[in-house]
Amino acid sequence: MKAEPLLAEMNRLRKDAEGDPEDIEWLALHHAFCFISYKVGEFQQYLNEQAELES
Repeated sequence: MKAEPLLAEMNRLRKDAEGDPEDIEWLALHHAFCFISYKVGEFQQYLNEQAELES
């Protein structure tokens, strides 16, 4: 699986949460999305490792 579709879905969920800085769901999605976006190479490596474990 590629990281980009997962990031796109996380971003969609983040936008659906309306960006309310008081909402824990939005905060979790926002910070996870930002962090993973900066570490997309490592995230892709993680996804690759998980795919190998599952097969």
